[in-house]
Amino acid sequence: MTRTSARSGSPFETSIGFSRAVRVGSTIAVSGTAPVWPDGSVDPDPAVQAHRCWEIMLTALEELGGTVDDVIRTRQYVVDAADGDAVGAVHGEVFGDVRPASTMVVVKELLDPRWKVEMELDAVVD
Repeated sequence: MTRTSARSGSPFETSIGFSRAVRVGSTIAVSGTAPVWPDGSVDPDPAVQAHRCWEIMLTALEELGGTVDDVIRTRQYVVDAADGDAVGAVHGEVFGDVRPASTMVVVKELLDPRWKVEMELDAVVD
């Protein structure tokens, strides 16, 4: 099977040695994605952060031939349970009737203290 990858320009891709997304056959896995803008800034609003994460991930997914309709699983990590409703609402906006299997987990902290959310997804394309 052919293995292809997508990169988002994150400085961590080179230093840690990972790809934003990898496609093997019909399966695409998108790495944990943080809500960072190209200039390195992070909006403090959890809903804006969620939108930014999905924007980055769906761009990588599309680069590898997938669409939002191909997503079968999502994972959302939040550092404050109080942000769950806002982050979940954005998930609903993005996925509508796609309704992938999904998990939201409250974690103690993420790599950068500005991040309130980090996400990942898996997709299967035809």
